[in-house]
Amino acid sequence: MRTRRLAAQSAREVALAAGEAASLLRSGDVVAVPTETVYGLACDALNAEAATKVFAAKERPAFDPLIVHVADVSWIGKLAQPGATAARLAQKLAAEFWPGPLTMIFPAQDVVSDMVRAGLPTVALRCSAHPVMAALVSALAGPVAAPSANRFGRISPVTAEDVVEELGGRIPLVLDGGPCRHGLESTIVAVEDGRLVLLRPGPVTVEELEKFAPVERAARGGPVAAPGMLESHYAPRTPLRLWSDDAAWPEDASTSGVLAFGPVDAGFAAAEILPSDPTEAAPLLFGALRRLDACGVARIYARTTPESGLGMAIMDRLRRAAHG
Repeated sequence: MRTRRLAAQSAREVALAAGEAASLLRSGDVVAVPTETVYGLACDALNAEAATKVFAAKERPAFDPLIVHVADVSWIGKLAQPGATAARLAQKLAAEFWPGPLTMIFPAQDVVSDMVRAGLPTVALRCSAHPVMAALVSALAGPVAAPSANRFGRISPVTAEDVVEELGGRIPLVLDGGPCRHGLESTIVAVEDGRLVLLRPGPVTVEELEKFAPVERAARGGPVAAPGMLESHYAPRTPLRLWSDDAAWPEDASTSGVLAFGPVDAGFAAAEILPSDPTEAAPLLFGALRRLDACGVARIYARTTPESGLGMAIMDRLRRAAHG
């Protein structure tokens, strides 16, 4: 299969690209599309057979659910069935964070297939702020399921070039909307009566969520209740190890690469230096990991960073990349 790239950056390009992509989705095919977080691999969320193509292209296990992208908050009532208290909380969260990088988990209605839900009784809903994804949802006039457009467990793609590297020859079309703004996958919360359960940290921080309800962080290693919860994920092919400020200098530095947030002494074979501010570092994280993965080092050392604000999401991705 030949994978085409179609420009989708000017208003005219976005409209044309969304129309072509929607036609492919109606025929049961899949398309890679940018969001404000990472690129997603999209299909018609109400077409179970199309969803199987997403799982096949990504080599994604059937127990890992897909996020469903919707046009607006009205779709919560069409695809999910939250209780009255949870529904009111969801409305407040949507008013603040939708469109945006927040995914909310609710009990699902039967219209959402078991394939999309990975057999779970819940559905993950998000309203993207990216003009290309928004245009695609509008052109399809229905929900779009779209996990990250990479092979399962690998580094998420933040450019169209990343998607082609991951899935070239496996999918028919990539809509090239340029680099993703946030560069980290969406925050995922289960919306319950009077509280939120943080299943995956992301661009919407715990500090922001706590303005609306108490936030409880899900225990690591528990059952998969949402995408991105597996212990090993977002990983380069090169072994990655976390390196804290108080750890000894790596003995194999001369054959290793380092990912650091701020200056680091010379001595590594390769280095990717990101800003110390996590808001500035987050959009650059996955690109830096890809470059280190491609440069032939024996190991990657990732400096740790404080876990406040977006630092929590950054460290979540690095821990999963280093697992095992």
